[in-house]
Amino acid sequence: MFLVIVEAAIYQNGRWLIIKRSEKEKHAAGLLALVGGKVDLTDHPNDILEHALRREIKEEVDIEVTDLRYVKSASFQLPNGEMALEAIFFCRPLSGLPHAVSADEVAKLYWMTTDEVLNHPNTPDYLKDQIERADRLLH
Repeated sequence: MFLVIVEAAIYQNGRWLIIKRSEKEKHAAGLLALVGGKVDLTDHPNDILEHALRREIKEEVDIEVTDLRYVKSASFQLPNGEMALEAIFFCRPLSGLPHAVSADEVAKLYWMTTDEVLNHPNTPDYLKDQIERADRLLH
C-alpha cells in the first residue's frame, strides 16, 4: 500500500545536518533534504523504523546517532504514482564525521540553522515543515 521512508533531523550545536540530493535522484533531485531512505525487508522487524533510519544514516553520511525522537509522519505521491509514507525522527550525532558516502545520492552536506533552512531557495515546503516541527522539540 505504501513505500515506507524514514528521515533524520540530525541536530548539533544549533544546526541541522542537511543534504543536497544528487541530480541523479528520481525524487526531489537537487533539492535540500534530511538524511534518510526506504525501509527494507532486511531491516530488523523489532523497531524497524529506528533500525532502518540508523542504517540509512550510516549508508548516506557514515555516522552513528542517538536520542531518536519521533517528529511527524506524512504521506505523499511519488512521481511514478506510488504512495509513500514517511516518518521523521529527531536525533543527535553520536560518533563519526558526516560525509557523503555516495555522490549518486548525496551531492553536498551542510550544517544549517533553522532560519538558514527555512530561507534557502532550494528548500521545499515539506522540509520547512519538518525542520519547524523538529525545532519545536528543542524549545
